[in-house]
Amino acid sequence: MHQNVVELTQSLIKIRSVSRDSNAPVSDYLHQLLEEIGCEVERLEYTDDQGELKVNLIGRLGDGSGGLAFCSHSDTVPGQEVDWPAFEPEIKEGNLFGRGSCDMKGPLAATIVAASQIDVSRLKRPVYIVITADEEIGLLGAKFVAEKSQMLKNERPAFGVIAEPTEMIPVYAHKGGASAKVTSHGVAAHSSTDKGVSANFELARFMAEMADLRDLSMKNLDYQDDEFDPPTNGFNMTMTDFNTAGNVTAPKAVCRVGFRTMPKANNEELFDRIVTTAEKYGFEVDSRLHEPLFVSTDSPLVTAAVNALDGRQPETVSYGTDGIYLKNVIPQMVVLGPGSIGVAHTIQEHVPVAELEQAVEVYKSLINDLCF
Repeated sequence: MHQNVVELTQSLIKIRSVSRDSNAPVSDYLHQLLEEIGCEVERLEYTDDQGELKVNLIGRLGDGSGGLAFCSHSDTVPGQEVDWPAFEPEIKEGNLFGRGSCDMKGPLAATIVAASQIDVSRLKRPVYIVITADEEIGLLGAKFVAEKSQMLKNERPAFGVIAEPTEMIPVYAHKGGASAKVTSHGVAAHSSTDKGVSANFELARFMAEMADLRDLSMKNLDYQDDEFDPPTNGFNMTMTDFNTAGNVTAPKAVCRVGFRTMPKANNEELFDRIVTTAEKYGFEVDSRLHEPLFVSTDSPLVTAAVNALDGRQPETVSYGTDGIYLKNVIPQMVVLGPGSIGVAHTIQEHVPVAELEQAVEVYKSLINDLCF
């Protein structure tokens, strides 16, 4: 492979891979790159609900168990081309602009370039490049990879790096998520007849208890984690009766309750209180609990990252990543990548060229410490 990290990032930006569309074109390009640098490649495909083909790739250099996986996603949010030429990369004042420059085609490029520059004959443990689909719309590709990848399950990597933008600060923990979709059913009728049953009134009793639970979570330190900023869990609730007319009793109403899980915040207890309250009223409940990403700061992975960054200390973040699912097959993971999450998804998204180049060297250092 003859491209440097800037050139490769530019090439990836030019290949549109907005989540609503198929990511097969960019995946085909990446598949070829992985084979060019000597990877054995596992290709995992599925068709989404809109009939679009989605592709996940896992490349491996070297043999054996353990090793280090670099994890990225190939999809992006829409480009908003009316406002800027999102898919025409440009370098200005030391920054590379373009959709996906920091989230996360630039970080992805850095992982591939780093892997291409190592001496594979020296590897004692393998290096993996994991590239998922549909991260931006629910981490769907990561979930599929965690469930279906034989390469990751057969010879499980010991360590992983989620290359999302962190301004090259190692992140040892991020929040997970819990959600419950609660459905109430009523009987539609003209409100003047008193023959209807409003699903809204039925649901309101549950929602009142959720309002109290939210207040409790904001005040009670048992539901918080002071290693995060903010330390609270973002408890939130939305509701719809599907635009029922004001003179009709609602036949159906849905409430969604969610919060962000943290390592020390009694997530299961709070989650159980939501679900059992809904069940008490006889409502339908569809619920999910995803624990946060967390690795001890004493981990060899964190130590290697700190050393590679000249002692820069690890932090936590409040957003989530593919690690919510990938931690099921890669037990210890950090988040570490070039660029700022603050400009991801924005008009004029960009990544500092210096950080892209730094990322290549840091990733190579991690490989040296954990795989040689």
